[in-house]
Amino acid sequence: MAAESVAVAPATAIPRQRVQSSVWLDYWALTKPEVNLLIVITTGAAFCMAEPRVSASLQLSLLLHTLIGTLLVASGAATLNQWMERRFDARMRRTARRPVAGGRVPAAHALMFGVLLSLAGICQLLLTVGTVPSLIALATLVSYLFLYTPLKRISPLCILIGAVPGAIPPLIGWTATGARLDHGAWLLWAIVFLWQFPHFMAIAWMYRDDYERAGYLVLPRGEARTRLVTWQTLLPLLGLILVTIPFGAAALLLDLAFLYLGLRFVLQRSAGTARRLLLASIVYLPALLTLGVVFRFLR
Repeated sequence: MAAESVAVAPATAIPRQRVQSSVWLDYWALTKPEVNLLIVITTGAAFCMAEPRVSASLQLSLLLHTLIGTLLVASGAATLNQWMERRFDARMRRTARRPVAGGRVPAAHALMFGVLLSLAGICQLLLTVGTVPSLIALATLVSYLFLYTPLKRISPLCILIGAVPGAIPPLIGWTATGARLDHGAWLLWAIVFLWQFPHFMAIAWMYRDDYERAGYLVLPRGEARTRLVTWQTLLPLLGLILVTIPFGAAALLLDLAFLYLGLRFVLQRSAGTARRLLLASIVYLPALLTLGVVFRFLR
């Protein structure tokens, strides 16, 4: 009997460990960590580029609290977004395996998880950073969930509307230092605002059939689709060249490379050119913000 119990124990313990690991991974996936990485980068860069109104000894502590609070709010927003769109995500090949859409995380659990993360992030910012950053984060959360998310099924204007709260994280980082929302803060907001258009146009084109299948109106139909993709890719890329002038010649090189890939995308409109534009956008933003931080400390 003892020999049998020794033989059976490992066989039952391993699957349980795998199930527990899988559950943790599902909740981790709900927070969209790949998206949150860019949010944390933009928030942290803005914090470093602002003119601080606090002592040097407090800056590191404030930065950590700001990043943690922003990350929690962003994770809550991502989770609640998947809870709200679970039925539509289930119709798309790209999103059908998401934790809630795939049925691995119950909808009620995802709702509670998202609410708790969001509240934790807002409270973290309010209690450790300040009222202004917490209110900005709250406004971002509300506009993302109740304006952008439902608008995706109503109008292609969703990308324009969604780009507004999508560009707000730098304002959280900027005001966390005690600095006012001056031209520097709005310059960073404009950069992230414009950056989102080629980024999301590439995604929308790559998964246009999926979006249609799920009933999303991210892109219009017919000839209007081509015009929208062209203008919402090229005009923001040209705008980036103008607003990044303060970042110097290195930024111009990044802009021109980004514009080149945007031109190739609108001229060919293939999955390959869209994918290359998407990858370029992921590299472009952190590289540009790194330049901004470097210039800030060299002044």
